[in-house]
Amino acid sequence: MENLPLAVTGYEISLWIHVTAVVVGLGMTFADAVLFPVAMKLDPRHLPYVHKLQLTINQKFATPALLLILITGVYQVHDAGWGFGTFWVSASLMIVLLIGGLQGAYFIPSDRKLGAMITDEIKAAGDGPFTPSEEYQHEARIQGIIGTVTGVLILIAIYLMVFKPGA
Repeated sequence: MENLPLAVTGYEISLWIHVTAVVVGLGMTFADAVLFPVAMKLDPRHLPYVHKLQLTINQKFATPALLLILITGVYQVHDAGWGFGTFWVSASLMIVLLIGGLQGAYFIPSDRKLGAMITDEIKAAGDGPFTPSEEYQHEARIQGIIGTVTGVLILIAIYLMVFKPGA
């Protein structure tokens, strides 16, 4: 039997952490696209749970993952000798920073706001039939659109890192 080397490089460890952070931290954000429609079909009274779940995913998984992605990505660029001016590197970095900004400036505050809004609406409706307000539904649609754009940005960043255009 051939001896298998167990040694790994710092770059390989960094790459593993980087990919794992993308899969675990950002992968679960793609489920957000189905949470709202499923809750609406079952019973809109489930919507506070949807916003609490999205808030938890963004705070406990996506935001820390973005930090790990940024740190390991910078390490890999340096270790491999790529330049930050290379198109695929700078575009990927811009996407990570943009998504991080959206997390902190939009998604987390939006889920707090929408969660409180829908909770208040449900309380006001009592035990009777309940339909979310137009204002709530409008804000939730905007969040869905921005979430879709964010998902596309994640896919673009993955494309850039796999194919490295301009390298």
